[in-house]
Amino acid sequence: MTRKIQITLPFDEDLEKHLQQDMPKMVDFRILHQSLDARSANRGKAPTYHYTVEVIFAGEQFNAFHENYVDLGGFAEKPIIIGAGPAGLFCALRLAEYGIPAIIIERGERAERRMLQIARHWRYGEFNPENNVCYGEGGAGLFSDGKLITRIKGPYVNYVMKKFVDFGAPAETAYMSNPHLGSNKIRALINKITEYLKARGHEFRYNTRVDEILFDESHAIGVKLHSQEKIFSRHIVLATGHSAQEMYHFLQEKNIAMAAKNFAVGVRIEHPRREIDAIQYGKFSENGQLGAARYKLSYQSPQTKLGTYSFCMCPGGHVLSSGTDGDGLVVNGMSNFSRKGPWSNAALVVTVEKDLHFSTDDVLGGLHFQRAIEKKASAYSVALATGKEIPAQRVKDFLAAKNGSASLPKSSCPSGLFSLDLAQVLPAFVSENLRLALLQFEKKLPGFSQQNALLLAPETRTSAPVTILRDKLSLQSISKQGLYPCGEGAGHAGGITSAAVDGVKVAMAMIRKEKNYSDS
Repeated sequence: MTRKIQITLPFDEDLEKHLQQDMPKMVDFRILHQSLDARSANRGKAPTYHYTVEVIFAGEQFNAFHENYVDLGGFAEKPIIIGAGPAGLFCALRLAEYGIPAIIIERGERAERRMLQIARHWRYGEFNPENNVCYGEGGAGLFSDGKLITRIKGPYVNYVMKKFVDFGAPAETAYMSNPHLGSNKIRALINKITEYLKARGHEFRYNTRVDEILFDESHAIGVKLHSQEKIFSRHIVLATGHSAQEMYHFLQEKNIAMAAKNFAVGVRIEHPRREIDAIQYGKFSENGQLGAARYKLSYQSPQTKLGTYSFCMCPGGHVLSSGTDGDGLVVNGMSNFSRKGPWSNAALVVTVEKDLHFSTDDVLGGLHFQRAIEKKASAYSVALATGKEIPAQRVKDFLAAKNGSASLPKSSCPSGLFSLDLAQVLPAFVSENLRLALLQFEKKLPGFSQQNALLLAPETRTSAPVTILRDKLSLQSISKQGLYPCGEGAGHAGGITSAAVDGVKVAMAMIRKEKNYSDS
């Protein structure tokens, strides 16, 4: 027998001490959920933590979490998983738990070696098209803050969180309302997952690009590598991430069913972290117990009917150059687990609607829309700097439609900055809606558009520009059996957690099909 209780405490009150005073006969407790409410902190009201706690007394014990796996033996041909990001790795992890080895093919390097390549790109402009912020072990999630926030529901969400903890994530990952690993911790964690999978018979091929998926009349039958080697299997998991442009083009050539979808583009906004902390926490920002402050903003313009919203907020983080092409610039954000860096940033993006902002006569119209912005940013960087620097502008100058900024504040971006009127890079409707939204955000968070607020552009890779269509039950492509579009790049997820969950779902779909076995 256990007892679950809801508790709300001031942010600086110790939970364990409170429980011991309130329930002196308590033997132990564990936190099931924890969330911070700091909505009124800037008006002088102390932030509070809301807890759901499970408590036991003498003679009681916590219910253990049991996972009952059955060794089903391997498939006749090992499944091939293309991509070692969250979707691919969690698909492989679920298969391993049922005794099914797979082949994981990743175009980039192991995480630590990949980091060395990326550092040279940021510092010297040496771009590697196969090892960058989006390609390599861990996928784009390795350099996007390690946020595990998700809006999806279902039993596999708890499974994913627990697995992260099993492989070294802090225990709070399983119960915090906005769990965050940090890019530094997630690298070590991904390495542990990979080594676990290798020990259970999974084969990893790094620095190996899949150029083609092989098909017969109705079924996927294997893959062709860039080296011309062919590997055969009738279970192909396509978990290539949202930036695998060559694969989108290949699928289009093979008439694999895809649909254009809406996405969003815009900028990164960066502030000194202490200023965001003060805006959000008021006088409590100096306490030191609340950590770096977060925010979440959205605005729909009554004039344009388009939404502008913050995305991937990185308290105490960095803005990174994260493109996948030598002639294109893209920005993204990340932070380490401590979130103690001197700056905080977030994407501010505007909805891009299919058929309104790009034509769907070509299913890859959204991809072309993204690339045009990225190439324009790169061309300005080459013309006005050395080609590695990121275009930037003070918020106040962007709002005033000035031609760049006379001077730029210090920034977290390791690639360096150059001053540019960002309206020269962004489509006119994006600039217009950003200006409208920034004026509203200043009203919600006074000081948000202050002197040191900086915009860096362009943020274009918020999500995949297409959905690779699949059957709702079997999760196979509606065009070819045995092909399993998976994760964010296939348009079926939107972040680390949801991509990992989708990988688990695809693994179970293959197991149901091949072994007639269900975990439900």
